[in-house]
Amino acid sequence: MATLLRSKLSNVATSVSSKSQAKMSGMFARMGFQAATDEEAVGFAHCDDLDMEHRQGLQMDILKSDSGEEGAEPSLEGDIHYQRDGTRPPPPSATKEVNGCPELSGQGKPKITAWEAGWNVTNAIQGMFVLGLPYAILHGGYLGLFLIIFAAVVCCYTGKILIACLYEENEDGEIVRVRDSYVDIANACCAPRFPTLGGRIVNVAQIIELVMTCILYVVVSGNLMYNSFPNLPVSQKSWSIIATAVLLPCAFLKNLKAVSKFSLLCTLAHFVINILVIAYCLSRARDWAWDKVKFYIDVKKFPISIGIIVFSYTSQIFLPSLEGNMQNPKEFHCMMNWTHIAACILKGLFALVAYLTWADETKEVITDNLPSTIRAVVNIFLVAKALLSYPLPFFAAVEVLERSLFQDGNRAFFPNCYGGDGRLKSWGLTLRCALVVFTLLMAIYVPHFALLMGLTGSLTGAGLCFLLPSLFHLKLLWRKLLWHHVFFDVAIFVIGGICSVSGFIHSLEGLIEAFRTNTED
Repeated sequence: MATLLRSKLSNVATSVSSKSQAKMSGMFARMGFQAATDEEAVGFAHCDDLDMEHRQGLQMDILKSDSGEEGAEPSLEGDIHYQRDGTRPPPPSATKEVNGCPELSGQGKPKITAWEAGWNVTNAIQGMFVLGLPYAILHGGYLGLFLIIFAAVVCCYTGKILIACLYEENEDGEIVRVRDSYVDIANACCAPRFPTLGGRIVNVAQIIELVMTCILYVVVSGNLMYNSFPNLPVSQKSWSIIATAVLLPCAFLKNLKAVSKFSLLCTLAHFVINILVIAYCLSRARDWAWDKVKFYIDVKKFPISIGIIVFSYTSQIFLPSLEGNMQNPKEFHCMMNWTHIAACILKGLFALVAYLTWADETKEVITDNLPSTIRAVVNIFLVAKALLSYPLPFFAAVEVLERSLFQDGNRAFFPNCYGGDGRLKSWGLTLRCALVVFTLLMAIYVPHFALLMGLTGSLTGAGLCFLLPSLFHLKLLWRKLLWHHVFFDVAIFVIGGICSVSGFIHSLEGLIEAFRTNTED
């Protein structure tokens, strides 16, 4: 009897130890990887079909038995999904398959609090691209400030209705979660006639946004370095080439562990830089040009400003996975409210005080307006942040392309780009290198931060944040919607469509003109 009791106590102690280790590793994973991927509407902007795998793979809670020893204590391997080096999968007892994705069984799967979820959303909508907002005020005046508030309200609302599309009422009248991702919602709206069309559209939109984000990082790196050292005989194009040479090793990435270690520090450094810019602007408050802020708008350039503002709020693509990983999903609405209120206030203040300080001299990237004594230091930090942020959207885009072109079962267009030993084959490496080179070519021929940001916001940002959530909400839940919800959804769809089309046309015209100018030079 005593022996049996000691055996049970030993098993309980081992179980508690393993769970505590899993919780600690999950906490560090959230502080590391999630703080990285929620960057600039990039973070967590993975293919939603992949997003569940990313979250669960990177929670670092999958228990894997030691090398074949019976009764051996399970050890934590962490990011098994990304480790394509021939390691065996976790034992069946530790995981189960859900739609082909590994999911931890039992109660070991860690959950995040509302504050942690809010931190993720805040990083996504308060990222590096806030530096372009003063330029939007330059061409929109007070209407630009109004749009910053309006976009916050609309994106908060569409984020909530997108999550509502994940749930349905069962036979017992209970509200249950029946979908897991943005792609699932899109496919449900197109079923039964086109069961996969919606998901493909969402995936294409995500790939475009991810690749455009990579291009923006290269553009902003070249721009910041050129304006930091104007006396050096190095052009902006040359700086972009140098930045891309630094980024070329991204083609060999197997996982994001190494990069994620720096992400939290980069995010905190960016907040410090924003505070420094605001502090400098406040020191020149006596010279603020209030008379320059008017209701007049530049008809040709203001639609581009709309895309810039919308792009700075993009976070919808990762919200389904984020809400699914919350300890208390009922707190999601409250979390969305305070994060978007905070973003609205901080963005509005940052854009206004920066524009008041430099008025008509406001540049596309506001740090270029700083005095040369501090501009170089601030810009170097921003370039480091941009270069360390590049692998995140790049890796997500590569994962989507590899799954759709090389690994999508019998529907793949090409053979699997990974060998049996987990090594990347030549055509897979060629795809990755080609993607890096493509981002460089776009940055060289169209080195305009505001135009690219406006185009991306008008095309994919408005589509993923305004148009699709309102359309899906009407399609899936129209029988249960109150009249004011229907009115809001229709109004958002119409207004979002008009802004998207006008912003896209003007941004595209500007990019074509810039491309012609660069090719002539």
